[in-house]
Amino acid sequence: MKNNEYENVEHIDSDLTLMLENAKRYNVPHSSIYKRALKLQHIQQMKRKELLHRDDDDGDSMLSSATSDTSSTKRKSHKKNTKKNRMKALLAAVTEARQAGTGRRLCDLFMVKPSKKDYPDYYKVILEPMDLRTIEYNIRSDKYMTEDSMLEHMKLMFRNARHYNEEGSQVYNDADILEKIMEDRRRDLGPATDDDDIMSPKLKIRKNSITLKKSKYLTPLQQKLNELYEAVKNYTDKRGRRLSTIFLRLPSRAELPDYYIAIKKPVDMEKIRNHMLANKYQDVDALVEDFVLMFNNACTYNEPESLIYRDALMLHRVLLERRRDLEGGDDAHVPDVPRLIQELIRSLFVSVHSHQDDEGRCYSDSLAEIPALDPANPEKPQLNFEIIRRHVDRGHYKRLDVFQDHMFEVLEKARRLNRTDSEIFEDAVELQQFFIRIRDELCKNGEILMSPALSYTSKHLHSDVEKEKKEKLPKEFEEDNIKREEEKREAEKREDSAGGSWQSNLQRTYSQDCSFKDSMYHVGDYVYVEPAEPNLQPHVIHIERLWEDDVGEKWLYGCWFYRPNETFHLATRKFLEKEVFKGDYYNKAPVSKILGKCVVMFVKEYFKLHPDGFRAEDVYVCESRYSAKSKSFKKIKLWTMPLSSVRLVPREVPLPVVRVASMFAPKQEEKPLEIVDESKMIDGIVDKEREDVPMDMANADPGCQYYEQLCYNNHWLKMGDFVYIGSHGLVRHRVGRIEKMWMRDGAGYFFGPIFIHPEETEHEPTKMFYKKEVFLSNLEETCPMTCIIGKCVVSCFKEYLSCRPTEVPEENVLLCESRYIDSEKQMKKFKGLKRFSLSGKVVEDEIYYFRKLIVPQKEPSPLLDKKIEELEAKFADMTDEELEDLGDDDGELGDHSLPQMQSSMSGDMDIMPYTPPQSTPKSIKGLTKKEGSKRKINMSGYILFSSEMRAVIKAQHPDFSFGDLSRLVGTEWRNLESTRKAEYEERAAKVAEQQERERAHHQTSPRAGVNGMGSPGQGNIHGSQIGLMGSGQQAPPPYPGQGLMGQPALQQPSTPLFVSPPAKTQRLLHSEAYLRYIEGLSAESSTVSKWDQALSVKKQDVRLTKEQESRLPSHWLKSKGAHKTMADALWRLRDLMLRDTLNIRQTHNL
Repeated sequence: MKNNEYENVEHIDSDLTLMLENAKRYNVPHSSIYKRALKLQHIQQMKRKELLHRDDDDGDSMLSSATSDTSSTKRKSHKKNTKKNRMKALLAAVTEARQAGTGRRLCDLFMVKPSKKDYPDYYKVILEPMDLRTIEYNIRSDKYMTEDSMLEHMKLMFRNARHYNEEGSQVYNDADILEKIMEDRRRDLGPATDDDDIMSPKLKIRKNSITLKKSKYLTPLQQKLNELYEAVKNYTDKRGRRLSTIFLRLPSRAELPDYYIAIKKPVDMEKIRNHMLANKYQDVDALVEDFVLMFNNACTYNEPESLIYRDALMLHRVLLERRRDLEGGDDAHVPDVPRLIQELIRSLFVSVHSHQDDEGRCYSDSLAEIPALDPANPEKPQLNFEIIRRHVDRGHYKRLDVFQDHMFEVLEKARRLNRTDSEIFEDAVELQQFFIRIRDELCKNGEILMSPALSYTSKHLHSDVEKEKKEKLPKEFEEDNIKREEEKREAEKREDSAGGSWQSNLQRTYSQDCSFKDSMYHVGDYVYVEPAEPNLQPHVIHIERLWEDDVGEKWLYGCWFYRPNETFHLATRKFLEKEVFKGDYYNKAPVSKILGKCVVMFVKEYFKLHPDGFRAEDVYVCESRYSAKSKSFKKIKLWTMPLSSVRLVPREVPLPVVRVASMFAPKQEEKPLEIVDESKMIDGIVDKEREDVPMDMANADPGCQYYEQLCYNNHWLKMGDFVYIGSHGLVRHRVGRIEKMWMRDGAGYFFGPIFIHPEETEHEPTKMFYKKEVFLSNLEETCPMTCIIGKCVVSCFKEYLSCRPTEVPEENVLLCESRYIDSEKQMKKFKGLKRFSLSGKVVEDEIYYFRKLIVPQKEPSPLLDKKIEELEAKFADMTDEELEDLGDDDGELGDHSLPQMQSSMSGDMDIMPYTPPQSTPKSIKGLTKKEGSKRKINMSGYILFSSEMRAVIKAQHPDFSFGDLSRLVGTEWRNLESTRKAEYEERAAKVAEQQERERAHHQTSPRAGVNGMGSPGQGNIHGSQIGLMGSGQQAPPPYPGQGLMGQPALQQPSTPLFVSPPAKTQRLLHSEAYLRYIEGLSAESSTVSKWDQALSVKKQDVRLTKEQESRLPSHWLKSKGAHKTMADALWRLRDLMLRDTLNIRQTHNL
């Protein structure tokens, strides 16, 4: 508003609505913020009605004065309301549907998502949960742009129900019925009509552009989109050439029909601009995706050595750099999970430690008396609340279940060491119940933090306490009987010693009251009695009996109350002001020792009432009883003292509950004594106690012990964990997953799939990857555990966005959503990673779920800069005329020329050694640049054809642009007969051979000599590699990623290839194959494979999992043909091969 950015009142009204809806969405319905948001929305609606009413009365509305066309605004709102009303009608049809006969509402189980605590497996099976509450909120918030998007969510919800529940179940049937009701209701409503969708695209674009120009301001998102678009559009190279010209419009279908066959999703900058004007981009990433698609199309269709390929890469880099400048380049803020866990544990500890009863007494005060050393288990580390507090303050708890174990250990020790009717026992039970309740609130029953700690509930606590009471009560009953007998005997002894032997009751004259020094004392009164020793405070006694003996002396008998300083307690205990404790000591005293009256009130009355006619210093409060024998306190539940004659009146202002420290508490300048063994206990992280968990494995090798959980080299590992594997010669260490692990002869091994990084894959330079993205490879390795250098976590896409394990640093959390198929050089997305079901002894990870999904950023391929440098080196010294003659600026060559060129290289490629992609050396730039004044051209048949044909086409079409001419040249080349193409290739080979001889004559660098080894003949462009192999100077590395980086790597051909080399198969050395054969032999069998089983196996006897099916060599077949699945087709291929083998044997009598 201060910046005058609101064009009309509707804009500010929509922002206010969005703000209040956000508040209602985030906060719980009973919170104060939620209630305030509701109230403010009501005020907003009333004000809106007032403004509209003023418009009707005065004809000069604030809503209409700021707009230039009220009728168009009304039409838009009418269309919006019509669409919204249709969605509401569809939703109402589903929510109001009831079962015939019973009247049961069918949508009850679809209103909210299942609880993660009650149904944890639901969120493992269902990857996209959906409920009616979410759909209703989306409709209310105008998040559905079309009716179809809302229907898609409804259908997703019904699919989830059918997928998770069994066929024939109530939920399954309800999903079918509700979906049919929804479809019927939609049919009744008729087709959705929208004038904006009916009008022509050109008119729509023009209308949107006019609307955009009329707007006085652009939103921050529109500004970013415009800046990004203009940065790509206006970028020029060093020569001042604008690179985006060729990308402005797509080629026509008439000129390049094969372009639309090869490219499935064509897009150009004009289409992107139209999407911007139509506000179809919800964020910057959506715009970037379209640009990346456009550049990827260009690189897919055009040759890697062409200029348009280079331009696409350059603009791709410009796009990403500009996006990084606009948005900072980092991922959306990832919550600091370890810090959040620390805060949750600290909040839980503070809540429990400061938990108070109705009178303000902290339950934890009584537990301060619990010894840190457990008498039953003296070898266990010392533990009490003070030690736990120091753990919490120093951040030693990384897991909630470890903190819970420590808290429960202290509370269970308190129950074990005390009677069931003691204050400490009751306080321990109350604190443990309160701990469970607050824990579940903070974790939201597993929606915020999923931990093994949540498995212990109030039901388990109640069962444990009842079991403990059954064990203790018989013993306590016997102790009470013995105690009562002792007290009775002691009371008789006291009376005999104090008053002599009472011969009869006639010696005493009992009365309900007596007078002394002009004061009347009654049974039930509280009095001060003179202390037996000087310098002590008067005793407080409750009068239970009054009598006069035979000599005329008056006596009283009653219960004695203790002050805090007269009890035995820990210095950490706190007391109420003016608190006294009802003692277990009863005795008589002469009335002549009475010093005055006082009052002792029960704690529930003390703060609200006060005795009439008494001074404040003579009024005491009592909350607990104190046993001098056991030196223990116990809270009084029911006040059973006889009523006194004192009248209680309400206080004008209730007293605040104030607790004061004990007189024995150390002063502030004094430091409390440290526990001797504390430094040994809390020096470092408090970790979960684990144990090795062995397991039985079917068909296990002799001498091997398999484990579900194992400690090796101070690393606790379990099945399903991810680890970094030491990899030589790679930029980053590979990642492996433990699917099996075992010990043999004292050494540890594990088996599992290998995950690789983007630089280890073959892909287009325009490919973008998420930060920390890895790919599941086809490699499955058995590795020694000594190669493990650390632990990490690989999450699928949905989990990476929504949650984190609490014990893994963020830099070790990786993302995997695709499998890299090496044979096809493709990345294919998969449903998710394999999940393991482990035994109860294995310690599961704690998972923290974000309140809001993070938005990961993508980064460019590691090949992008390298490829741009190569192409820059090639085109650096070309003039504009040479570029125009070359024709590779826009000459889009299709895939028609690829088979011919690849076949010519196949003989050479088969004997080339395998090198992993990440260890491939960069091309020698010195051999691709201009040497002296002579420039080398990568000569091919197409280049010769282009140089001749371009002049002819330019003469026929003098008005055509450079790009249009290039397209026509490419079309003519593709339509050329194969014989003519072969002639051009032969001519190009001769030219290339002549250039090679001239280049060899001028080469003087040492590298030229190395590259010149061997005798490359005509057409053999890999002659240098063959020479190196023949001389024995280069051996293939035995394992991908273990190539020797110190040795001179294979040199690339001096003339760059026109077509990127085909995929190279990995070949094993003969010695390696023989060693593997020897290792595979065993005493039980003379062969490595189980050929007898393979021959007799039948398809109906084998059940393959989806994971096993994905590993089948489906690339052997082009299609599954008439078979239902690819597995069936492979079974048929196997049967045919076996039949042919037997026929050959019989035919040739082998």
